[in-house]
Amino acid sequence: MSVAVDFMREPEAPISDDADLQRVQWVDVCAVDDVLPNCGAPALIAGRQIAIVRLGEGRIYALSNYDPFSEAFVIARGIVGDRAGCPKIASPIYKQSFDLRTGVCLDDPSVTLPTYPVRVRQGRIEVGVEILVESGIAR
Repeated sequence: MSVAVDFMREPEAPISDDADLQRVQWVDVCAVDDVLPNCGAPALIAGRQIAIVRLGEGRIYALSNYDPFSEAFVIARGIVGDRAGCPKIASPIYKQSFDLRTGVCLDDPSVTLPTYPVRVRQGRIEVGVEILVESGIAR
């Protein structure tokens, strides 16, 4: 599950006590202002294409940029909004919508995009990538 951050509060402490986040390496991606409200931006992080999505003025999400329906890396260019109160992004190709919080496709729940923890520090967006504890390698 993705961890959204309300960047208006600028958390300095870990955003969760969840044990999974203890194995996360935070990667600086860009300034908050580099992602326009209600838009996405692609980023290459630890060899993965990740869509950074800014919902309005206060929430940022990170999920895979890969659209499994069109088999293209286009999610960051999708249409950002909500469906019945659920924050979502719609693929720009075939328009399937994905829950920004979980990555689950709202049109076909059997399909899920990977999501990533995200936080904002000093006006910069950071995305968490899982660390292999034995080797210290991000994956």
